[in-house]
Amino acid sequence: MHQKSAFKSILWVSLFILPFSLLAQVVSPEQFLGYKVGTRFTRHHQIVNYFTAIAAAKSDMVKLIPYGKTNEGRDLMVAAIGTPENIKNLEQIRKHNLGLVQGTVQDLNQPGIVWLSYNVHGNEPASSEAAMLTLFALVDPSNNETKNWLKNTVVMIDPCINPDGRDRYVNWYNNAVGTTYNADPAAREHMEPWPAGRTNHYNFDLNRDWAWQTQVETQQRIPLYQSWYPQVHVDFHEQGYNEPYYFAPAAEPLHDVLTPWQKSFQDQIGKNHAKYFDQNNWLFFTKERFDLLYPSYGDTYPMYNGAIGMTYEQGGISAGLGVMDDSYDTVTLVARATHHFTTSLSTIEISAANRAQLLENFKKYFDNSRQGTVSDYKTFIMTAKNANQLEALAGLLKKNNIVYGTLNNAQAKFKAFDYYTKKEADFVNEGYTLAVNVNQAHSVLARVLLEPITQVNDSNTYDITAWSLPYAYGVHGYATKQPMSIEPGFNVVAPAITTSAYGYIIPYHSFATGKALAQLLKNNVKVRYAEKAFTMNGRNYEIGTLVVLKTSNQANWSDITKSVCSSLNIEAVAVNTGYAEKGADFGSPDIAIINHAPRVAMLTGDQIAALSAGEVWSFFEQQLNYPITQLTYTQLNRIDLDKYDVLIAPDGQYRDLNAKAITDKLQAFVRKGGVLIALENAASTLASNADWGIRIKESAKEEKATVQQLVKYADREKEYLKSSIPGAIYKTYMDETHPLGFGTNGIYFNLKQDKVLFEPSNSAWNVGSFKKDSYITGFAGVKAKAALEEGVVMGVKQVGAGQVIYMSDDPIFRNFWEAGKLILTNAVFLHGK
Repeated sequence: MHQKSAFKSILWVSLFILPFSLLAQVVSPEQFLGYKVGTRFTRHHQIVNYFTAIAAAKSDMVKLIPYGKTNEGRDLMVAAIGTPENIKNLEQIRKHNLGLVQGTVQDLNQPGIVWLSYNVHGNEPASSEAAMLTLFALVDPSNNETKNWLKNTVVMIDPCINPDGRDRYVNWYNNAVGTTYNADPAAREHMEPWPAGRTNHYNFDLNRDWAWQTQVETQQRIPLYQSWYPQVHVDFHEQGYNEPYYFAPAAEPLHDVLTPWQKSFQDQIGKNHAKYFDQNNWLFFTKERFDLLYPSYGDTYPMYNGAIGMTYEQGGISAGLGVMDDSYDTVTLVARATHHFTTSLSTIEISAANRAQLLENFKKYFDNSRQGTVSDYKTFIMTAKNANQLEALAGLLKKNNIVYGTLNNAQAKFKAFDYYTKKEADFVNEGYTLAVNVNQAHSVLARVLLEPITQVNDSNTYDITAWSLPYAYGVHGYATKQPMSIEPGFNVVAPAITTSAYGYIIPYHSFATGKALAQLLKNNVKVRYAEKAFTMNGRNYEIGTLVVLKTSNQANWSDITKSVCSSLNIEAVAVNTGYAEKGADFGSPDIAIINHAPRVAMLTGDQIAALSAGEVWSFFEQQLNYPITQLTYTQLNRIDLDKYDVLIAPDGQYRDLNAKAITDKLQAFVRKGGVLIALENAASTLASNADWGIRIKESAKEEKATVQQLVKYADREKEYLKSSIPGAIYKTYMDETHPLGFGTNGIYFNLKQDKVLFEPSNSAWNVGSFKKDSYITGFAGVKAKAALEEGVVMGVKQVGAGQVIYMSDDPIFRNFWEAGKLILTNAVFLHGK
């Protein structure tokens, strides 16, 4: 059945049990639900039912647009609300608005588009309650004020971006609360268990995924958003319950691509909100804490796509139906929903009043974008020895509607800013090119994602300060100040695979080839890999090259190999001999074999960072497509680890990881041949236990401060920032001869978020190291920079027959750090001798 038809059928069946009278009239949420909004939590399906009922009762004013389902099968939808005339002409309005983006329309006589996104974090649930109140206010026949607003605006309401997270929280809370709520902050109902409802099914923060689109909710929502491109977008949140309400204007740092109009209209909106909050004696704050820099938020992503993007934050996380705050006031769900309802209407009101200016500046934004005036760099060029790395990057650009191509004259000689050396240099084509010119509609987003250095005017940011995609994807980047001629598109097809009765060689160079390795093993194909370079049929193959032979394999080994490689668009070279002209023959001990698919497990649950666990889980299931078993960490002593070959310890607190019983169990697992992969604080915790023989590098001791050098209380933030590194990119020198470094060509760009380095060791393989020139871009305080020199970030320690692989940082950060995926794949499958 077609998705949209199925969605409608399910909803109508669910509504059939409701009194017909409620479906035939416009009713308030209270009338529909049977309770006042805020006195109970509303489950997601009830919210969907209410929106469906209103759409049925006011089909001339409300059109539901289903856009998919969550991992757990819950409905995702947006409601378009407007005057009967605007709803009748909704498709025409949408196309007209896109014409402003593409420059095919000059007429500004159309409604503005206001998009309100609620409940992206599941345990920030007040906003979905407010979404119902907002919908009713817009269609209420007695509300003449909203009728006037809708003459100038079409309002898009996404009532719940994260239904799985919301219902996880709501169902838990409804189970935990008594007959009346308990306002004591220590009460169980304010102590949400792991992993909490903030995240989606895979424990991903959907408010960090707008640009990267790694999660199914985002993957389905963004194409719908891009089919509209609103002038105003609001992302509704909650923060700690002791905090007053936050609304725009935003805090520094503000990316310098933001226009004066975007900043000034945020100010107008803030003043309009303040008017209502002052009337009600509600506290609020602006211009603090919530900045506009990181490109994958629900405020910045719309900003970088021409909208006025904003975050609104109500105090209320963990508050349940009511909690006593530090000022001995009770923060209730009723009040929280009311505040979000107020800013929802205030946003629509000010947008309607400024329709003409919004559209005029929206058009101007994209006119300037298409002229390429938003960036000093006119062309961004990425080059790599293999097409797969560039293919992956092209896929992300396409998801963001960024136009790309390949250099028309890839052999031309010209100067460009070199991302590796951070200086102007001669462009060197490594084999394949991917290029982006900035004279296009989405040049702002292209610049933000691709520029080598993000200028940060205030280092006290809410998130990472570096994400440049050439570094994240492990490709060599260049930027030119003159536009280059490019051929549209990027379509590199791997050579056709000839059937072989003997074997195949698969060059190993990207995550695509890492996925091939995983799929071959999953299908019971035994895979070999070269620990030394070799030459065959006149072609040189690098260390790490995969070799699949008929020997030792099942009858259908050739068909599986061809199918896997073809599906991933990677090269597989058919050979009819194991004789190498140079280097190791295929029977050499230097051609190692993986005899079986490793059985992989990961630690999860209490003491494990939910986001880190979610990254690993999602990576295996959604990207590597390889089975992984989740083990509850607090039950580790009861688990038979002999059933597994690889155990991954994600980031976490690990309060008892160094307890003797745990240490003995893990060391027994490794000594028998197991591989323990410790990430971030898991690795640091192991290093604090001398039994593992891994040491954290100690920072230089500070000299005693004189009285004159003592820090003033007012300067405490500045002093803190000296040691801060909220997310900067560092060049990691890799030992590409070690299996962990296979496919990296000796360089990996690491996203560094703390000062942890390991001491170099002669009793371990120091696979990834920082040198004095490792800092590349992003904010790093002066003390942090000094600490991050001459140390190890990835190491491998042999323990008995097995290994401990330790990494100070997250190689698959938010599952968009593409280059690190190959390293984690290596850690799982390639262990050397």
